[in-house]
Amino acid sequence: MSTSTPYDLIGGEAGVRRLVQRFYALMDELPEAAAVRAVHPPSLAGSEQKLFEYFSGWLGGPPLFEAKYGHPRLRARHLPFSIGTRERDEWLLCMRRALDETVEHEQLRELLFEKMAGLADHMRNREDE
Repeated sequence: MSTSTPYDLIGGEAGVRRLVQRFYALMDELPEAAAVRAVHPPSLAGSEQKLFEYFSGWLGGPPLFEAKYGHPRLRARHLPFSIGTRERDEWLLCMRRALDETVEHEQLRELLFEKMAGLADHMRNREDE
């Protein structure tokens, strides 16, 4: 029986870092991600580091985010930002492409995307017009 975590399967620290870096690069590059990009500060460096730390623990690796900030409380941490269906969908567009470009194993990509889609949907805090 395999005891590998998604963290291990994605390539550990280097794999998680690669995924998160590509995700934020896409958010910066894609015109179709303008609404979700606008929710972020001018520099994405802090957001990138926090997502890397969160994903590290969430994927079964070292709980870096929790060690630094405590319980993630993701929805509460995102309440100051206006997040609707458009921002969620744009976030997922960037994550889908980043996963496709950085995670070789198809089943792992699909599993991760499915779980991330649930997280992204949970962050919505605004009704659509």
